[in-house]
Amino acid sequence: MLSADETYADIAPVRADPGAKSAFVSIARGCNNMCAFCIVPRTRGRERSRPMASILREVEALAEQGVREVTLLGQNVNSYADLSAAPAPGFETFELSSGFSSIVKRDQGGVRFAELLQAVASVDPTMRVRYTSPHPQHFPEKLLHVMAETANVCNSIHMPAQSGSDKVLQSMRRGYTFDSYMELVGRIRDIVPGVHLSSDFIAGFCGETQADHEQTLRLMNEVQYSKAYMFAYSMRERTHAHRKLVDDVPEEVKKARLAEVIQTFQTNAAELHARESGSRHVVLVEAQSKKRAGGLVGRTDSNLTVAFDGSSALAQLDGPGVAPRAPQLGDYVQVEIESTGSHTQLGRAIGLQSVPWVVSV
Repeated sequence: MLSADETYADIAPVRADPGAKSAFVSIARGCNNMCAFCIVPRTRGRERSRPMASILREVEALAEQGVREVTLLGQNVNSYADLSAAPAPGFETFELSSGFSSIVKRDQGGVRFAELLQAVASVDPTMRVRYTSPHPQHFPEKLLHVMAETANVCNSIHMPAQSGSDKVLQSMRRGYTFDSYMELVGRIRDIVPGVHLSSDFIAGFCGETQADHEQTLRLMNEVQYSKAYMFAYSMRERTHAHRKLVDDVPEEVKKARLAEVIQTFQTNAAELHARESGSRHVVLVEAQSKKRAGGLVGRTDSNLTVAFDGSSALAQLDGPGVAPRAPQLGDYVQVEIESTGSHTQLGRAIGLQSVPWVVSV
């Protein structure tokens, strides 16, 4: 039996690496969207959100432990709704993204995701904040303005598209069209300049034709995603598709279409990342390089993976009186991008920082 209200809010998670500098914080359980291909509502139950106070206590504890980045986690993270609390002024209205629809009636009132995101970011302005995985229908302008105006909220958004075909999107029960999705992409880029987008794609969903597949490639070419998770469709029992649709795309066709999706992504990502050459980003050092002695690897605010030489002592760029030293795991390092690719960028370390945004040298 799936609980309709259990969120495990008062159970402190046991973290595999207590010394890790990044952490996931679960803010909600379950999902109400009932997308045709997805089993999550059947295995995780209906949406229920942790009280904001509980989330903030966990984030505060992580900050005290030296964590430099938290990722707010949920099956449908941006539909968060703490109905036990009253919203702050300016956060009272709940709305779907323009042009989107939902088969689920949403309760009004309560603390919504934009307010939670701002509150989490306020716990420690030197700690970066991310979130995943959202649904495109829950991107009201208030959320986008919080992202644009809050320096330590990361400049990247996961926007699962799944398909570019209106017919397939309707069969998937996604609640939007190619045009409404593209309108949202344009609005996001207007409000959050320089944002990088990532996405999910399914090749060969039930009833998908070659024309439908080409619409997906068109969407990918127009948006140019920085990262993507791409799969050939696989039927799951207990889903709407299993009950109502026919898995009629041959496996060899699915594989061929997936290969085209992957190639299209890689081509676009390489072009997108090439524009970053010569730019400067703050990288949170997350690991030592497996390929280069003295090399370090981390991610930028916009979620680009960057590798650089970490063997030399670096000066502190945003604070006097600190002796130069080599960067360590958990440091913010300003890096200039020197060469780019579809996955990992190579950079030159400029200096250490105490804040997760670019400052003047």
